Amino acid sequence: MNSLKLVMLLLLLTLAQGCSTQKASHDYVAFKQSDPLSILVLPPVNHSYELIAAASIKANVTRPLAEAGYYVFPMVLVEETFKQNGYTIAEEIHQLAPSKLQEVFAADAALFIEIHNYGTSYSVLASDTVVRLSARLVDLKTGELLWQGQAKASSSEERAQNNDGLAGMLFSALVNQVLDNAFDVGFDMSKKATNRLLSTNKHDGLLPGPKSPEYHKKPRAQ
Repeated sequence: MNSLKLVMLLLLLTLAQGCSTQKASHDYVAFKQSDPLSILVLPPVNHSYELIAAASIKANVTRPLAEAGYYVFPMVLVEETFKQNGYTIAEEIHQLAPSKLQEVFAADAALFIEIHNYGTSYSVLASDTVVRLSARLVDLKTGELLWQGQAKASSSEERAQNNDGLAGMLFSALVNQVLDNAFDVGFDMSKKATNRLLSTNKHDGLLPGPKSPEYHKKPRAQ
């Protein structure tokens, strides 16, 4: 009987832990209090081996933020401003004090993006192009973290399982490698990963900005 009670207790504890894990979510209190209108996107820090990764992400980051309802500082002008002030390395720019960024750009918040994976890996039977990102949104007046998230996109998501045996798998792998080389699959995956990262329609995603029709549908801080 004691053993049965012990087993039941362990099961209850496991279920409780599972429920608490599912309910855990990002704390949006600071985000709602800050209520940013404008976002300064800093040059992304590239941890991958692909030199084009940063340019690819920069080309895809403005649209999802604008669609989310925020004013986004033009990245060309932002980078030129940094360049004129002697900053050309993304890692150094990310180390600048929030108050200094606010003084120069007068933005409400800054988005810090890091590229963890960007590129295609090949094997005998398959190839896969992966883009993995993380980001932090920081209030430039207070230096407080408002939001953070991560996202990943992979070309293998769109490829159905090949059940034609070894010959079919080899042929499929060859075709995929040719296509990956012929087209900029990394750019497509970076667009998908960026859209996922900055989506307002996902669990723990960005809150809609003041210019979004969804802005007034969600409770804000008083």
